[in-house]
Amino acid sequence: MNQTTLNPWLGKLYRDRNTQFLFLQVSGWFSLSLVSFFSLTLWYNQQSLAYISHTLLQSVLGVAVSWPLRSVFHYLWNRPVLSRLLLTLVSVLVCSVIWSALRIGAFLWMTDETNVWADFGGWLFGSIMIFLCWAALYHGIKYYQLLQSEHEALLNFAAENKEEQLKRSRAETLAQEAQLKMLRYQLNPHFLFNTLNAISALVVGRSTANANTMIMQLSSFLRYSLENDPIKRVSLEQEVMALKLYLDIEKTRFTDRLELQFDIEPEASDAKIPSLLLQPLVENAIKYAIAPAEKGGKISVYAKLDGEHLIIEVKDTGPGIQNDSNSLASGPGIGLKNTVDRLSAFYGDNYIFELRSPDAGGMTIYMRLPLEKQTAESNAELVLEK
Repeated sequence: MNQTTLNPWLGKLYRDRNTQFLFLQVSGWFSLSLVSFFSLTLWYNQQSLAYISHTLLQSVLGVAVSWPLRSVFHYLWNRPVLSRLLLTLVSVLVCSVIWSALRIGAFLWMTDETNVWADFGGWLFGSIMIFLCWAALYHGIKYYQLLQSEHEALLNFAAENKEEQLKRSRAETLAQEAQLKMLRYQLNPHFLFNTLNAISALVVGRSTANANTMIMQLSSFLRYSLENDPIKRVSLEQEVMALKLYLDIEKTRFTDRLELQFDIEPEASDAKIPSLLLQPLVENAIKYAIAPAEKGGKISVYAKLDGEHLIIEVKDTGPGIQNDSNSLASGPGIGLKNTVDRLSAFYGDNYIFELRSPDAGGMTIYMRLPLEKQTAESNAELVLEK
């Protein structure tokens, strides 16, 4: 019950400055009555009702005289410092004179004392000290409230700024994810058209068994492609498994004209890379190195660790790049440009992608990526998939 009764009042005291002022006025001046009673009334053995009443009355008069000071100080608050200081001292002096005169008049009226005005200077000195303390306390509280307001404003600004940064970060993340999905899904139609054309050619040539095999292989590859989130990375081992699903389709198309070689270091198998990163590179090699050659050719995939980086090379035995070996613009195929865009979205500038033409011929795609190991949890998922 006490908590229920007190909380609303305390809440108003905390929030309402008028209530705070009233509370401090009453408690401050009547605390002065207690000090006066113990230091003067008892000290001079003046315990009669008149003297005790005067002690209380002077606090009531102090409340009344000091009350207008709040409006005066509020009016002076935005003035220059020197002017405000001077006018504050004048206000304190005027209030001290008024309060001293009222106190003496009430004292003479309530007691049998007669020769009190002669000690007006002593009464005035005490009044000046009290009102100086009142003014100092008022300004101290005012500056504290101002500091609290600025602190709350800074906290609110920081919270709003943080919220804005979070919104901007979410927007950038969503935009990056949309870009990655767009780049990833660009690959599927490009590959799908080539495969469907091959299946159509097999059907026209009445190679129904091979056509059926390609359809099943295409189904397996597309299922893997659609079930894997293009935003997440997969282990190199998973990526090679997906690549082999794709190459099963191409082996059906090219039979003995396509030779494959995989040389993946065991330590590199757990490294994580963007899903379906290798497929467009191998597709590009098949389109420009294997398909035009009467005898076909060979595609090799190498992977190893180099410190904190993963090295991947995709090699073919085709004609290579005739012009600038390091220029992506001179290289064939949209798949290469797409791959570079995806790597930039995933790694920023912290990667290397180069097209190289060895002296022995062919073309090598060289990638150096920041190493990110497959976690134990991801390994467990991989085992379940197997």
